[in-house]
Amino acid sequence: MPLNIRIVSWSLGIFTAISYIICVVYGLIVPENLHGMSAFLESVLPAFKWLTFSGFILGLIESFLYGVYTGIVFVPIYNFINKRWG
Repeated sequence: MPLNIRIVSWSLGIFTAISYIICVVYGLIVPENLHGMSAFLESVLPAFKWLTFSGFILGLIESFLYGVYTGIVFVPIYNFINKRWG
């Protein structure tokens, strides 16, 4: 049975957005010398700035779009391989 690109893309987008929020909350709760979350997020999310409202919103949007992109790329590959060899 083929995967639905819309369902998978939205699911991955929401998953990555929730994961981003969890990372930010973790970075706010745990002392920075124990995690380095701000450096990690600033390195993987273009133009993200730690502890600014605009940086948080931008990071949330970028995280969501990374998940959607993954779904858009993954589903056709999966459906092709599943059709060929499934």
